[in-house]
Amino acid sequence: MLLQETIQRGLKAALVEKKEAAVLALRMLVSAIVNKEKEKRYKISKEKQELKDAELEKESRLTDEEILEVIASEAKKRKESIAEFEKGGREDLVQKEKAELEVLQKYLPEQLAEDELRKLAKEAVDKVGAKEMKDMGRVMQELMQKVKGRADGTFVSKVVKELLGEQR
Repeated sequence: MLLQETIQRGLKAALVEKKEAAVLALRMLVSAIVNKEKEKRYKISKEKQELKDAELEKESRLTDEEILEVIASEAKKRKESIAEFEKGGREDLVQKEKAELEVLQKYLPEQLAEDELRKLAKEAVDKVGAKEMKDMGRVMQELMQKVKGRADGTFVSKVVKELLGEQR
């Protein structure tokens, strides 16, 4: 629960300091976390109908790893919005999204450097014995477990495609 408490403290600090972008980003993040907890609670209630409300509440709390997934998802949404707003020439909205993305990135682990990601990707290719593009799914499955939250999936995919393309 440590990460969720950190986010709550960050939201309170942003409110006190009147940092509009931080307040917006963190409120949306807290909302996304609550929604994910509700979704988890619903699934658990269907699987384990014998649980009492207090036990259900306890089991449906998100782990720090699950919260990191929510943060990464929200950050990805901001990146996609930035790209779309740039295409549409909406510089005001681009700046707003960039400010929110900057806030979210403070709660994500440090991203892997490209050379470190390439090294991990080569290890994954060797481990699964990938020889061609059709093996990409197995490589990605192996690699994403290692880099979860520390590298953008699109970038990881690009690196793996390059490596598999070189092996031809």
